[in-house]
Amino acid sequence: MMRISPVQTSSQTVTLRLEGEVKGGWVAELRQSCEAVLCEGTELALDLAGVSFIDQDGIALLHTLQERDVILRNASYFVAELLGVLNDDGRSNKQG
Repeated sequence: MMRISPVQTSSQTVTLRLEGEVKGGWVAELRQSCEAVLCEGTELALDLAGVSFIDQDGIALLHTLQERDVILRNASYFVAELLGVLNDDGRSNKQG
């Protein structure tokens, strides 16, 4: 199970707090939630502090979101390892 909760937002940034496991059908739910924000032209950040596991589809989605400048914050060491190394600002270390 996974919970997606909007947290403190500004007119320029929306943060979604994720809790639980990003896997299975929840990956599509997360994609829809993110697309709703991104389609408005608003900056998006995902707070991963409550995420305990991410499956391969979830990892692929989060990598795609990073390529679209979505910021990933507060990942546990385990989740950060699943995703690959991140910069301190939550953006991917991958070079274009």
